[in-house]
Order: sequence, then C-alpha cells, then structure tokens
Amino acid sequence: MGLFGRKKSAEKPAVAGDEATGDGAVDTVADATAKSGPYDVAERPELGNLIDFGVLRVPGIDGMNVRLQSDPNDVIGGIAIEVGKTNLQLNAFAAPKSAGIWDEVRDEIAASLTADGGFADVVQGPFGKELQARIPVRTARGGNHGHAPARFIGIDGPRWMLRAVITGEGATAAAAAEQVESLIAGTVVVRGSEARPPREILPLTAPVVAGQRPAAPQGATDKDFNPLERGPEITEVR
Repeated sequence: MGLFGRKKSAEKPAVAGDEATGDGAVDTVADATAKSGPYDVAERPELGNLIDFGVLRVPGIDGMNVRLQSDPNDVIGGIAIEVGKTNLQLNAFAAPKSAGIWDEVRDEIAASLTADGGFADVVQGPFGKELQARIPVRTARGGNHGHAPARFIGIDGPRWMLRAVITGEGATAAAAAEQVESLIAGTVVVRGSEARPPREILPLTAPVVAGQRPAAPQGATDKDFNPLERGPEITEVR
C-alpha cells in the first residue's frame, strides 16, 4: 500500500436543506443494488481490518495510493485513492433521517456538468442510479480540450450519504472498475450521533499506519474544489 499524502482544497460551504436532526429511529431511502455495501457501522461493527479515516473505514488493497483532501484549516473532507490507472474519490455528507439526498444531489451535479459544457446520463449501476458523465478537460492555460469520462455514485445511508467519483480507466472499463467498486462496497460509515445540517460534509481523520506517517499538506490549494458538486477537477497539462 502506498504512502498517505494530503492534498489541500478549499471547500465551499454546502447548501443546507432540512434542519439538523438528532438521534432517533432511522428511515433510509436507497435504490436496490447488486452490491451488498457500503455499510453503516450498525451493520458492520467489526472494523479491525479496515483503514481508519474516522467517519469512513475503507478496505486496503495491494498497490493502492491514498491522498487526503483538506481545506485551508487542515480539515480533511475527502479521500482520493489511486489503483493502477483508476482514481476514486470518497466524501461523506450528513443527511436527514427521514429521506435520502442522492436523487436531488445527482440532478444538481448533472445540471452543473451540463452548464459547464459536459454531459451526464443517469444509468443503473451496481450501487443504484449513478451518473455516467463526460467532464470538460481543462488545459493548463484554462482552455477546453475534449472530455474525460467519470462516474458519480451516491449511496444513501442512515443520516449520511456516501459519494464516490470514479475517473480514469475505471470510468469506462468494467475490469478496471471492479477493484474500486470493491472498495466502495467494503466501506463502513461511522456517522456518529452529532446533529449536522443535511449536506454538510463529514470531516475525516488521518489514519495511523504502522511504520508510516502521513505526508505534510501540499502548499497549493484547489480553490475550485466543491465536494458536493463536481468531484475531482481534471486538468490536462501540456
């Protein structure tokens, strides 16, 4: 497994929907899916074999590299995982206990991509409805040059939503997607009981790996990073 690094990103505030909810019974709205996970911690309390990012517990596989995405205050909001030529971004968000938010968020992502000159289609994937998208690729000088494929996946859980964005080979090739899909399916969400506004990103923590230390945060920040809207920015450098 590769070293853990840290990528700083300026997170824009998420738009709050319903008012925050506290403890109580949970009604979860989710699509039927061929995959059995991801799980809430109530379903999978045994976490010893997973990498501990706090709210997210993620399986580890050989050859994967992990980078942490943080804001200027060093609050970690996302995980970027590279497996071969496939990239996976994971973010967790608060959600109301009465209904899921992925349907609404999915429509907003599609509208944002279309407005930026991209394309997005709703398809049935292994985790339910997802977006198969083509994102405008920006050159280093800020121009557009074609499109790059991406998959936007959302899973509604008890008072949380897990969003996964797959880019690279896994966005189009089934064989390449299998490994990162297994990471999504094996992820456990430890939401906690704290009341948070729906759509607020759930902060993560840096894992402690025996014999390794997370790398210091990178100096540059990606001011366009909005974890609820787009996922990873794709840049073509010439």
